[in-house]
Amino acid sequence: MTTTREILEDLVAFDTTSRGSNLALIGYVEAILDAHGVPNRRVMSPDGDKANLLARIGPDVPGGVVLCGHTDCVPVDGQPWETDPFTLVEDAGRLYGRGTSDMKGFIAAVLAALPDMVEAELARPIVLALTYDEEVGTVGAPSAVAGLHEWYPSPSAVLVGEPTSMEVVTDHKGVWAFTVDVEGKDGHSSQPQFAANAIAAAARIAVYIDDLATRHREAEADPRFTPPYTTFNLALVEGGTAINIVPRRCRLRWEYRAVPADDNAAIADDVERFIREDVVPRLRNPTGVGDVTVTPRRPTRALSREDDGVAEALARRLAGYDGPTRTVPFGTDGGHFQAGGFSTVICGPGSIDQAHTPNEWIEVLQLDACDEYLRRLVDELSA
Repeated sequence: MTTTREILEDLVAFDTTSRGSNLALIGYVEAILDAHGVPNRRVMSPDGDKANLLARIGPDVPGGVVLCGHTDCVPVDGQPWETDPFTLVEDAGRLYGRGTSDMKGFIAAVLAALPDMVEAELARPIVLALTYDEEVGTVGAPSAVAGLHEWYPSPSAVLVGEPTSMEVVTDHKGVWAFTVDVEGKDGHSSQPQFAANAIAAAARIAVYIDDLATRHREAEADPRFTPPYTTFNLALVEGGTAINIVPRRCRLRWEYRAVPADDNAAIADDVERFIREDVVPRLRNPTGVGDVTVTPRRPTRALSREDDGVAEALARRLAGYDGPTRTVPFGTDGGHFQAGGFSTVICGPGSIDQAHTPNEWIEVLQLDACDEYLRRLVDELSA
């Protein structure tokens, strides 16, 4: 039987950085599923370069459990890695490589457990949902959710295997991101009255967002989170060509990560109102030229604890976890599954402290704990 470590070695070798394709890894998983007679389906991205993968082990009946993991990883560019990031290296009880913690370790454990799942007399199915482009905005998750609704009887729970040190997480923030393009009018810097300064307009927007950040920080809307408020990030500013040219174009990228207690959509509406009522009129005065375009990225939905949550109770039993409910500040695919009507929690091997870092690693003991978690799942769903 192929071990979790052996499969993880194969998975790490696939460079599934979000800017590229994940189809080679998807093909690898399909071959494993096909070898065990497990029916599976691809859900392609609009451009055909990437895919989600859905598979069902066990009977075609309601009440199953979805195991969800994302296949993409973040870049290694510019990071001081001590080993090849796409070659698994073991040292002192740790396995090093890009994606080991976030979150190919979980996927490897699921695939290693596949023979036991297939051989068991499952009364309810286990459904595998692998997604694409989680790292750049949970892009693939909505179509994976749609596929579950279309092809499978309603499952009772979704377990997302993001790195939580095998503790049960019921809440995380949502992530909303935007690109703001300012189009002004260029001109000689000695005659700014005949121009429209795009950088100046973008700066006004940036200051307004920074002021919003201060107000939310002082409000501390949700003490369950660290930090206990909605956070903002002014991430990128591009504009200008020369010191003596009034800049015609400027691009600003920003995001906010909202606690569930805040009205997520209202924050974006507030910034767009400011742009419409304050920034654009100033930009157009006195030339009459200028405009601002705001392009939102698909949001990462927040996850909120459910009253008497089926997924939470299940994950606690499987992980043997009786500790306090946890919240995390990062986003996951989980919010989309919950919004799709599925009881959802986050629980998986590894720590987010190692995710996205150079020399990313996962403890072998964490993978062992996940192996046991999945064995208990098979027992739970067996006749």
